[in-house]
Amino acid sequence: MNDSDTSLCVRLTQNQPIPLDVNLSCGSAELLALTGPSGSGKTTVLRAIAGLHKVANGTITCRNQRWQDDEEKLFLPAQKRRVGLVFQHYALFPHLSVLDNITTAMSHVARKSRVEKAMDWLRLTNMEGLHKQHPHRLSGGQRQRVALARALAREPNVLLLDEPFSAVDQLTREKLYRELAQIRSRLDIPMILVTHDMLEVQQLADSLCLIHHGKTMQSGPVSNVMRKPATARIARLLGHKNLYTGTYSRSGTTGNLTMLGAQIELPPQEAIANGDVSVLIEPSAIIMHRSDKPSHGERENPIVTRVAEAVELGDELSLRLIVEATDDTIAFRVSRHVAMRNNVVAGGQLTVSILSDGIHVMSAT
Repeated sequence: MNDSDTSLCVRLTQNQPIPLDVNLSCGSAELLALTGPSGSGKTTVLRAIAGLHKVANGTITCRNQRWQDDEEKLFLPAQKRRVGLVFQHYALFPHLSVLDNITTAMSHVARKSRVEKAMDWLRLTNMEGLHKQHPHRLSGGQRQRVALARALAREPNVLLLDEPFSAVDQLTREKLYRELAQIRSRLDIPMILVTHDMLEVQQLADSLCLIHHGKTMQSGPVSNVMRKPATARIARLLGHKNLYTGTYSRSGTTGNLTMLGAQIELPPQEAIANGDVSVLIEPSAIIMHRSDKPSHGERENPIVTRVAEAVELGDELSLRLIVEATDDTIAFRVSRHVAMRNNVVAGGQLTVSILSDGIHVMSAT
């Protein structure tokens, strides 16, 4: 991302009380997912952006306005930063109505216009009919909509979402995902979503910044980071399961990979030296051989396995296979009717193919 396209730039470093070495940027209308294990510093980064926490060394710029700059000894307090912040547990005022919760965030709006504009935000978040209710009369999803409307009512330059969906049930969460996607089309501000849910990241975010022990490990478009983690450690932090060791060598215009007891041809991996490597296989690159009608994909890199585990998860079967040649495990899912048609059962033999396009090679770490 060019500096001219970047609406929010954040650089934070400190040794204590929480070590930080974070570098991230987010463009207008972009949603950046900030993820990592519990205790990695995600909420601290959000609080630093909002001005609720001063990091020892930092530079924060939003829409060409400097909020923190150590060289100039500048630190703008929270009340002078136009930030919309949505907390995990709503943080609504219990003694105020929904409407009054919204108008409390509108000190920048002329008093006579606040109610009208607050109702506009409630309409946007599908809460207009409940404007007279108090928070204790609302469901978790409704309270989160009010919290979002209040954050937006500040007409912020950046929207910060701190695990906003973790306190609601799965059905409500799916509804809120859709509503947030619709609301995003109306906003032209950077948005940062703190979450540890990788499914949430893939459904909602444009870009991803992974932090661990307070340090940026990798950032970029979601699909790039998820499909091409820089190291096996990053792949594990992202929740990938099909990670292996192998041996790579390049011969002319062909890359050769030995793994899972098979020889696999790949396009040459320019950044990878010959020798031991770490390998990630995407679940979508694992093709189950059909018992009734072989397909073209089955000719590519066949691997003989036995089914160690077949667990029904709704309309899918979660399979854990043991590679007969190496005793490595392979995990992926297939639809239940396909598994039944091919008599996939625990203890049975199953041949799968690994498509080369879904193999990512990393330096051994």
